[in-house]
Amino acid sequence: MDVPAKGNILGRMVPARYVLAILGSIGMAIVYGLKVNLSVAMVGMLNHTAIEASVHDVQDDDNFTAPAEDMQCDATGNSTSAKEADGPFLWSSEIQGIVLSCYFWGYFVSQIPGGRIAELFSAKWVMFFSVTINVVCTLLTPVMAEAHYVAVVIMRVGEGIGGGVTFPAMHVLLSKWAPPAERSVMAALVYAGTSLGTVISMLMAGVLTATLGWESVFYVMGGLSCAWCVLWVWLVQDSPQSQPLISVEEREMIVTSLGGKANDHEHKKLAVPWKAVFTSGPFLAILVAHACSNWGWYMLLIELPFYMKQVLKFNMTENAVTTALPFLSLWFFSIGLSRGLDWLRSRGVITTTTARKIGTLFASLVPAACLLGLAFVRCERAAAVALTALGVTAIGGMFCGFLSNHIDIAPNFAGTLMAITNTVATIPGIVVPIFVGILTHGNQTISAWRIIFFVTIALYVVEIVVYTIFGSGEEQSWNKVPEVDEKSEGKPLKNEESV
Repeated sequence: MDVPAKGNILGRMVPARYVLAILGSIGMAIVYGLKVNLSVAMVGMLNHTAIEASVHDVQDDDNFTAPAEDMQCDATGNSTSAKEADGPFLWSSEIQGIVLSCYFWGYFVSQIPGGRIAELFSAKWVMFFSVTINVVCTLLTPVMAEAHYVAVVIMRVGEGIGGGVTFPAMHVLLSKWAPPAERSVMAALVYAGTSLGTVISMLMAGVLTATLGWESVFYVMGGLSCAWCVLWVWLVQDSPQSQPLISVEEREMIVTSLGGKANDHEHKKLAVPWKAVFTSGPFLAILVAHACSNWGWYMLLIELPFYMKQVLKFNMTENAVTTALPFLSLWFFSIGLSRGLDWLRSRGVITTTTARKIGTLFASLVPAACLLGLAFVRCERAAAVALTALGVTAIGGMFCGFLSNHIDIAPNFAGTLMAITNTVATIPGIVVPIFVGILTHGNQTISAWRIIFFVTIALYVVEIVVYTIFGSGEEQSWNKVPEVDEKSEGKPLKNEESV
């Protein structure tokens, strides 16, 4: 049964597909904002004086003396010398690493189930679940922190479970709503919300922690996010065919551009051709690129505030600003690059494959070069901030690069493919905080961070080589598989590669 378009309600103001993209972007911003706010708030939660004293005691016991070139930067004359208030928690660097990385325990396990649920049932409600559980866990975090750090770990795992389904759910929605000619722009608009959420969260968290206390970070940001849930339920549907608030013209344009029929409302249930997926060169190229890129992404996203404070000696307000602003420039860069690549594709200047490789190259080569420079600028804070800003900005190329590529090669399984690559790419999110915590424990120096930068650069090189050689923007033959035979109790029709 057709869902009638009600007087072009959305089409007269904003196309329905861009209402979806904008709300999707805000949803991604909320999830990422509620993820990273702890990285900033923790600066105000910890009793740095007591923690540093315990570290010094260990160093004295071990007769530890750092080489002169390994010492931390001197804050005198470079930043405010006023001592910032300590927080109540005596969490060692190892505990800090666990609290930050445990988010990815939940993130890791939820993605593939979430992707399949989104494909088979409803991506709209999967996304709604994601934001809602993040809001609830965020609001409960201050109470849990006062109880025990293990309680905070449980909240973070819950947030991770919700966060893990965001990319698969949005990939499914984009595969049904984004015309091929606008795919890069819509994907960049949606996923660049992660950087916008990072900017807003880091700035708000820094200001709130410094003025109202660390608890306000979770109450204010969690409370403001509730409004999105209402708008999402009201304004978003799983497909153009089921959206009543859309013009007939827009519905027909979207559906026909994707090779379907405007009056086709059947929810196709396709069996995943697992063997073909895991032997596909283009898919494996996305997998490698995603994993390597995420190491750099999580290192900058989670650990950058600590580098700024531990080594460059930024105070809390400076830390929030210098860490957050590059993610704002990332948002603008990703939108501009995606529009430019779509424009070149529409005129036949470049292919989809070339467009994806250009976006991915920006997101890997430039950050690698910036990290190399950052490893040797020592205490030149202005140079360090400039290199960091440039590197973070260029990462925005991934949104119209490999991160959009799943929809190109297999739109029928975009959610599942994203879930697979993002699951593997979650491993760096678990490892990075622990890796950094171990290297910098009692050794918060430039030389320790230099090792971290070199490891990240090496992984970026792997990403560049593999994706340049094996990446593709063409639809793969295995995307066309038989539908599940519902009359045969959900078993797929005959297909040797389906399980």
